[in-house]
Amino acid sequence: MKSLLAIRTKIFLAILLILLVSYSFLVVITIRTVDSSLEGELSRKLAEQVRYAKDQYTNRAEQIQYSLMHPASAPPVRERMVARDSLWLRDAARRWMTILPFVELIVFVDSRGTVIAGGNQYRMDRTFELTPVVERALRERHPIVSTELVTSEFLCSEGLVNYCRGGGAGNTGEVMMQTVVVPVVDTRGATVGAFVAGDILDTDTRIPSQVQEVFGRQVFVAITHKEIIPPDSFGKSGPQAIPARILGGLRQGLPFRGDAEIGGKVFTAAFDPLTNSRGDFVGALIVALSRDDYKGVLQGSLGNIVASAILGLVLSFVTAYWVSLRLTKPVRELADGVRRIEEGELQQRVAVTTSDEIGELAEAFNRMAAAIDERDRTIRTKAHDLENLNLKLTDMNEFLERRVEERTAALQVEMGRLEAILTSMAEGIAVTDRDGRVILFNPAAQQLFEMVPHRVVGQPILDICNQGEFCRLVEHITSMGENRDKATVREVDLDARGKKLKVTLAPLVDGDGHFAGVVMSVRDVTAEEEVDRMKTEFISTVSHELKTPLTSIKGSLQLIVDKSRGFADVEKELLGVCLRNTERLIRLVNDILDIAKIESGKMEFALAPHSPAELVEWSVRELEGFAREHGVTVVNEVSAHLPAIYGDGDRLGQVLTNLIANAVKFSPRGAVVTISAEQSDNFVAVSVMDRGREIQWADRGKLFKRFQQIDSGDRRQHGGTGLGLAICKEIVERHHGRIFYSEGIGGGNVFTFTVPIHEGEP
Repeated sequence: MKSLLAIRTKIFLAILLILLVSYSFLVVITIRTVDSSLEGELSRKLAEQVRYAKDQYTNRAEQIQYSLMHPASAPPVRERMVARDSLWLRDAARRWMTILPFVELIVFVDSRGTVIAGGNQYRMDRTFELTPVVERALRERHPIVSTELVTSEFLCSEGLVNYCRGGGAGNTGEVMMQTVVVPVVDTRGATVGAFVAGDILDTDTRIPSQVQEVFGRQVFVAITHKEIIPPDSFGKSGPQAIPARILGGLRQGLPFRGDAEIGGKVFTAAFDPLTNSRGDFVGALIVALSRDDYKGVLQGSLGNIVASAILGLVLSFVTAYWVSLRLTKPVRELADGVRRIEEGELQQRVAVTTSDEIGELAEAFNRMAAAIDERDRTIRTKAHDLENLNLKLTDMNEFLERRVEERTAALQVEMGRLEAILTSMAEGIAVTDRDGRVILFNPAAQQLFEMVPHRVVGQPILDICNQGEFCRLVEHITSMGENRDKATVREVDLDARGKKLKVTLAPLVDGDGHFAGVVMSVRDVTAEEEVDRMKTEFISTVSHELKTPLTSIKGSLQLIVDKSRGFADVEKELLGVCLRNTERLIRLVNDILDIAKIESGKMEFALAPHSPAELVEWSVRELEGFAREHGVTVVNEVSAHLPAIYGDGDRLGQVLTNLIANAVKFSPRGAVVTISAEQSDNFVAVSVMDRGREIQWADRGKLFKRFQQIDSGDRRQHGGTGLGLAICKEIVERHHGRIFYSEGIGGGNVFTFTVPIHEGEP
């Protein structure tokens, strides 16, 4: 009886201990999991609410900025500010304040920061209080948005009577105001003045109410005035102070995330610092979640866990007792047989007395005794082999994990850098795949075409081109996909959404060099073309007025030079200088008038078939003396068997003369200028190659622009108007051709232009 009880007790205690340990471990893991889950949920909700609160905080300032940027560029506003028309400007400010009802203050200041007019007051010609932020906007010439602390006296002086002494709750001390300064720049790029708009935050309950409408009343939001939390922000009637341990970090520009005690209650809170235009701490944006709901959920979960644990303990006790009772009897009988072997009967085996599982266990015990030694040796050998193999696999896995981590980190860095570049680019970027579906549409492209990404990305470009008014691009994209041309880069001028856009299309290839899509770079050139048109129109007008007197001056100087036999050598030299400069001015005026005529469409082209060889020969003969003077040889390699081209012979000769003259001027003495031509599809391409210094990459973008000259010394010393290549470009493009630059083989420069072949030719 004593031995039976001992066995049964051991089995009972062993089973009970296993179950107790299992339940205890399960309870601890469950409590930690619930706590961790609740903490993670709190953190996620807090992060989401902080993002929403920040968006709401900056939304109005951005709305004010975008609303004022359009009138800031309007000519009538600039003219009124220059004229200091305070009445007109005051009425404009009041209209804008009606459109933007949350704006309490709009003031016009000049380039010195002196007040011109405002929507609330009549005191003019005084220095505006927010001088630093105004000066920064005028200096940087772009809008500034900042949160500023202004005095009540300043708001009172700007016509806000609620902030005058005795006129309201906010009549003393400082007031937080979101300030937007939009500079006004004239057509020459000089600052005329600025708009200053203000949205007062101290009495604004918009952000807290909007956040609570979305996320519930358990969320508390406040905008502090320096370190003071406004009254009623966290259920307290009086103002509260930001805890000192958090305030120190906020003043250094560091946000805070964690638990904080505010008004005697503990919140899970986020504190983000607010700074002014100089980076000084002016307040904080606080988003807090009460931990009361968290405690309630945690306590309820703990109660359920404890109840389950108690029930499990009771069941464990009953189960352990029943199992130990069932196992005791057959185990005792088996123990008796083993004990006989232990007493000295070494050849004895456990007697098999039953045919049930216990009998099978006894037989198995006997067989096991005989085979255990052999199996033990085999197991040790296999274990040693497995251990070696496991070590090798472990080393290989660690090596592969390191390589994967390195490659993953590098890829993440590159992807982050690429995403940042595409997001911050001023140029629009759009990418299509080989099937013509849009796979990338960056923010600049969205703004230029006024389209949202989710309606663009993944869609065939043919289906959405009408929405963005860029169906002209579909033809080029389709052509590049069909030709599989990996080297061609095309530029297309496009009118879309009232803007003039310049689109550069380039093929995209995969790692195997196969066509994978098209990359498009979109740039808004509306302002550039408008400025260029105004400049050309002004210069053309002036040139018309100068042409007649310059012709008269040239005739008079020529008459004096012809009759200058009695003049001294110095006088003759001065007359020659005057005559040469007069001729140079006449050439400049003629170039300007040619540009103006081409752009306005007033220059007529007498289109007819012409032989390329004859045009080149005529141009070479015309410049023979000029080339001889510079010590340069001009070689004509144009074949007389080329097909006739269709164009204006005089204008095409003007292009050839200009290109050959430039090549002669910029080639060293003794050099050779070569002229060649070849047929390319339906065009004849004429090339002029010199042996001068190669044009730098930075200067190649200026080649065909008006009034642009390369800054290198050897080109500056030859002078010029900066219009020759621009006129050539206009003439060639009017012939439906194109002109471009390339580096010469072995040095030098090559200018090539194409002209269509006459349709009468085979």
